[in-house]
Amino acid sequence: MNYQATNDNNLADVLVHGIAADGTVRCVAAVTTNLVREAAARHETAPTATAAFGRLLTGTLLLGATYKDFDRLTVRVECQGIVEGIVAEANSHGGVRGYVKNPAADVPLNARGKYDVQGIVGDGMFYVTRESGYDIGLYREPYSGSVPIVSGEIAEDFAYYLAKSEQIPSAVLTGVLVNPAQDKVLAAGGVLIQMMPGADENIIAEIERAILAAPATTSAINEGATAAELLKNALGIVEFEILEEKPISFECNCSYERAVSIISAIDRTELEAMLREDRQATLICHFCNNKYLLDAAKLEEILSEK
Repeated sequence: MNYQATNDNNLADVLVHGIAADGTVRCVAAVTTNLVREAAARHETAPTATAAFGRLLTGTLLLGATYKDFDRLTVRVECQGIVEGIVAEANSHGGVRGYVKNPAADVPLNARGKYDVQGIVGDGMFYVTRESGYDIGLYREPYSGSVPIVSGEIAEDFAYYLAKSEQIPSAVLTGVLVNPAQDKVLAAGGVLIQMMPGADENIIAEIERAILAAPATTSAINEGATAAELLKNALGIVEFEILEEKPISFECNCSYERAVSIISAIDRTELEAMLREDRQATLICHFCNNKYLLDAAKLEEILSEK
């Protein structure tokens, strides 16, 4: 997978959060091209797996923007399709990371000539877990919700989760444009629009018309559309106000120190066998694919401390 620091249109990854219709409509949009490109490169995902992975990463960032208080938001797709499962984890600062259980999952294009994400996902469950309190040293019981996968196209599953678990009617658009010849992500992003209590029926109808008439999200991004312009496309003539704009990125909190901590927790007998047989230990982070090597000297140091 070919990774570059910026996309071809030099658009930075940005998320915007706004309101419309006197606060009765909540709207979020993001351009995620660079972070999806990096995630795909790190995990060496096949084109269809890249499309599914990028949609989940994008959707998780969009969903996280709707919550006021959380440290970590995890969205998991556990499925029966050949991708087996996808995980995305976002923080409140605009960082996101994740992994695909079977990064090689790939099938032919569907009847519409699009990547068949549904074909590699299949049936299963869609889980959302929101944790808070860690940043201030106060543990709180995580909030967890789950719904069956209803489409496998990811965006529709986010919308179904919001409608069933949080009782918020929502429109969710996510997309990833991949050039299979170059194995490169050309564009990625999404839009989330939520109808809050008191939303006017005429406003809702206008937004529905605008979404149907709007250009495909990834086509717009590939042609240079910003996150704010994605919102304009989706809202049509409905005016909106942007409350927040922030950079977003692929971000993992793994480190060599964490790797040492994990190895230090291993039973002494197993550590001695590791040192005797392999003369080293290697840990690979599921979320970012970084590898951490602890050599014989480090293992001996850990054993001496035990």
